[in-house]
Amino acid sequence: MTPLRVLIVDDTRLARLELRTMLAGLPDVECIGEADDVPAAREAIARLQPDVVLLDIQMPSGTGFDVLDGLDRTPQVIFTTAYDQYALRGFEANALDYLLKPVQADRVAAAFAKARAQQPEGHTPQKPLLRADDQVFLRDGERCWFVPLAQISRIEVDGNYVRVHFRGERAMLARSLSALEARLDPALFFRANRNALVNLQMVKQIDLSVGDGYTLTLKDGAEVEVSRRQARELRERLSL
Repeated sequence: MTPLRVLIVDDTRLARLELRTMLAGLPDVECIGEADDVPAAREAIARLQPDVVLLDIQMPSGTGFDVLDGLDRTPQVIFTTAYDQYALRGFEANALDYLLKPVQADRVAAAFAKARAQQPEGHTPQKPLLRADDQVFLRDGERCWFVPLAQISRIEVDGNYVRVHFRGERAMLARSLSALEARLDPALFFRANRNALVNLQMVKQIDLSVGDGYTLTLKDGAEVEVSRRQARELRERLSL
C-alpha cells in the first residue's frame, strides 16, 4: 500500500515534533517535510505535493486559510488549532478533519484512517523526481530539444508561462513554476524567489544584496536575486 505523504505546518517547533512522533506510529504514513509559516507552507506544498497537510490555523505570518488560498492543487487538509471557533470555517474549506490542541494520538489516527479511506482507487505515488543526469524534452513552437537537466541554468516566470534557459537557448513552456519545481530534484534546483528556480551547479558567484538577500551570478552571466526569506534556506543548503 502506498504511504500517505504528509506535510506538517505549525509555527511551534514542539508542536511539529509531537505531530511527527504521532505520525511515526501510524502505518502507511510518511512525513515528508515541515513548514513554520504561511509562505514556507505554500512553497512546500507546491514543491513536495503532499497527499495530506496537517495545518495549523493561527500563525504569526497569517492563517492556515491563507496557505490554501490560490493553490494550484489542494491536498487533503487536517486542521490543528487551539481555537474551536475556527471549526465551521475549517469544514467550509473542505477540511478532512479538525483537531483541537493538545492533539491526541487517537484523534490523529482516526483522521488518517479517514484520509486513507478517501484516497481514490488506484492511488499511486507522485511521479519520481528528475535528477541531474535525466534528459527532458522541451518544445517551443516548432523548435524541440532533448536537454540533460544539469544543463538547465534557471527557470523563470514569464506571465502565464515559464522560460527555461539552457546552453544559450531558452524555451517557453505553458506550465507553472510550482508544477515544474515539484518534478525537479531539490538538491539541484533551488527556489531563489517567487519567480525563479536556479540550478545550484550553475552558480558561479554569490554576493550580498539589499535586505539580507543574495545575488547569484550564474556561469552564463545571468544574475538572479535571492529573496530574504530564501536566503536563509540557501545558507542552510550550502553550509557545511
